Amino acid sequence: MITNVSMVTVYVNDIDEAKAFYTDKLGFKLKEDISLPDFRWCTVYQADHPELRLALMLPGPPLDEESTDWMRRIMAKGSLHGFGIATDDCRKTFDELVAKGVEYIQEPSDRPYGVEAVLRDNSGNWLVLVEQKPYSPEDFA
Repeated sequence: MITNVSMVTVYVNDIDEAKAFYTDKLGFKLKEDISLPDFRWCTVYQADHPELRLALMLPGPPLDEESTDWMRRIMAKGSLHGFGIATDDCRKTFDELVAKGVEYIQEPSDRPYGVEAVLRDNSGNWLVLVEQKPYSPEDFA
């Protein structure tokens, strides 16, 4: 039986820089950073949810060369979606992260499902910051 999602891959340009970004700016905790002869395994997690880790990975194997090149191009454009981050106060969290130097794409905006802002990590991945509120399909009409 599947119990939960435990890991999400986030492609990054530089593992050390990404590790610093996620721990220093976003407040994640380092779980593992292991260097093997041909591979580096580095994961971080949000302190209140250690069951879900982000694997910070360089584009490359097991991706083939064509997919690796595509991934690097889309990352360079800054248009690769990363993941969503929940917050209890989007505007406050947004201001705190921007003060730490986190780049943003979209300032906090009211949406039918809550307040949403879009940030970017230091590898170009979009991070959607959401303060969710109850909603129904009718709220989108």
